[in-house]
Amino acid sequence: MANVKLLFCGTEESKTNDSNLEVLASSNEVILFLSTESYESHICLDKVTAVRLVRELKKQIGFLDLEGGENGNR
Repeated sequence: MANVKLLFCGTEESKTNDSNLEVLASSNEVILFLSTESYESHICLDKVTAVRLVRELKKQIGFLDLEGGENGNR
């Protein structure tokens, strides 16, 4: 398996630009690290759960496109 590491940063608009989401892939799970200047946490997901997360993210992103940036689901 490829040794992959992705880093996503928050936005200035949401005032989360000091927040990072780091995504690592290991041989049998996906690890998500969330960190700010004062907080760190992580979660490990198996493949089935990671796929479900991706589907949910795609669905929520679709709501952004349909509703002009506002998610009426929450």
